Amino acid sequence: MWPFSTSSCDQDACAPPSPHAVTAAALLSALPFAAVFIAANAVAVRLVFPKLSRAAQDDARDGDDHVLPAHAPAALRQVHAEHGTKSWRRRGAAWAFGTTVGLAATLGALIMAEIVEAVDPAARNLALRVTVPALLFMLVVLIPWLECRSVVSSAGWSFQRTAKGRLSRVALGLQAVLFGGWLFIFWSMGSVVPRAEILLRSAPPAHHDGRTSPSWNSRGIVGEDLTRACLERIGVVGISLMALLSGFASVSAPWHTFGRGDVRRRPLTEADVNRKQTGLEATSEMLATKRHRLQYLERKMSQEASKRGKTGLVGMVMGSIRGATGEEAEMQTLKMEIVGLEAMEASLSSNLVLMKNQRAASARASTTMGRILLAPSYIFSAYCVYRILATSLTTLRRASSPSASFASSDPINRFLGLLARHWDPKLDQMAWARIISFALSGVILVASANSAIQTFHLFAKWTPGLLRHAQANLALAVGQVAATYVISASLLLRSQLPSEARSAVGGVLRGALTPAFVDGWFEGWFLLGSVVTGVGIFVGGKIGAMGEADWDDYGMEEMGAKRL
Repeated sequence: MWPFSTSSCDQDACAPPSPHAVTAAALLSALPFAAVFIAANAVAVRLVFPKLSRAAQDDARDGDDHVLPAHAPAALRQVHAEHGTKSWRRRGAAWAFGTTVGLAATLGALIMAEIVEAVDPAARNLALRVTVPALLFMLVVLIPWLECRSVVSSAGWSFQRTAKGRLSRVALGLQAVLFGGWLFIFWSMGSVVPRAEILLRSAPPAHHDGRTSPSWNSRGIVGEDLTRACLERIGVVGISLMALLSGFASVSAPWHTFGRGDVRRRPLTEADVNRKQTGLEATSEMLATKRHRLQYLERKMSQEASKRGKTGLVGMVMGSIRGATGEEAEMQTLKMEIVGLEAMEASLSSNLVLMKNQRAASARASTTMGRILLAPSYIFSAYCVYRILATSLTTLRRASSPSASFASSDPINRFLGLLARHWDPKLDQMAWARIISFALSGVILVASANSAIQTFHLFAKWTPGLLRHAQANLALAVGQVAATYVISASLLLRSQLPSEARSAVGGVLRGALTPAFVDGWFEGWFLLGSVVTGVGIFVGGKIGAMGEADWDDYGMEEMGAKRL
């Protein structure tokens, strides 16, 4: 008998095998899911992660917060960059990103296998018992912990060990406070699910004769409740996040297609872009030089402090009486200058991206083929406007008719729902229209990615810290959004499957997100994202119209000339 099997026989009776038993057949059937995880992990780490981290990569820094001066030779810069790619921080972020994407892809494959019944149910059950807890750990614990560490680092605190071999208690304390705040907010999200919907959770899995599984009585209650509670909260977070991002993208696409026009006094030229690039390079070099000087002074002050500590109490008292030295005053000045240069660098970088995109769009619009290719973007932007208006009307109608929803009235959703019903007449057309509506939110986000990035850079011109924090957490945030989207879509999809298909995996993904709650929650956050984005674009346009947006378009020319 296979050693992992839990069935047992005696002289009187033979107990049926446990549904959670690990058998050789289940392991072999689960190998395709392991292959999906390995392939998705490899693609994410080797292809996607380098592109996502390239925007946040600082050539003057490596993974250990070492800074090169601006006049460092090319060979030293290359070694410095290679050392940065091998640092434990980048490797840890790459591993976390690849694992999250791999687990999300595996969960998607499991859901599809459940729908088409292509794999043995025992293998699906085994794979889900490994995939779901691991993905929950990545989304709730590990990735937020790494993101909190990155936020603290980008705010100016260092996690490098001191001369005594200790980590900064202030940095660790701030990271712990941020992580605790995340856990509190995450767990509080469960309060938005109505109590009546929580009672819809499925009962413990039972055998074919109606008896409750012994494994449920021994270990299932606490673990199952915790898993379902986390899945419900991730579902709520995922729906909220996708609705906000979809609202952001739905406003960005029409604004960049219809509303921008020619906002400059004269057409953009290559000289304008080169001047902006020169100013950005000059600012980056000055920033690297001041960081290098600050790091040198901090290391020198740390060594002097350790020497004073060896002289005893008298030396420490005399050092405190002496007051601040010239080097300490210089350090304070350097810190203030670095903050200003970081803000200037972020603003210049955002302006440069906007100028390059505007020039590329102008070049495409000047050709016949480019104008033809612009037709899909106009159609897509018109659909985004329609979606915003229809969702607004549906929200107003819900006050008198609680069953009203945008998913049931959208022509695209209804058409695709009819196709799904034509494929299987037993399917619920309205339920599939609701699922398609949520899937289209991801399509909107992907299709309007370029416009959304340009709008984000527009906001970053007024809040440079936003760009810095976003770049530092870009890869982890993308993996987190992708995984929460898969879980949310899986919860919605499983709620519409037949009962025999839902019971095939032992109720691992059953949640309390009913269609009425999902419709109202998604549409509310979608409108909130649209309104906030529209207000931000309007305020940003007013500030730019007052001349504040053009200070660096021509003011950096002198800096570039000095650098040359």
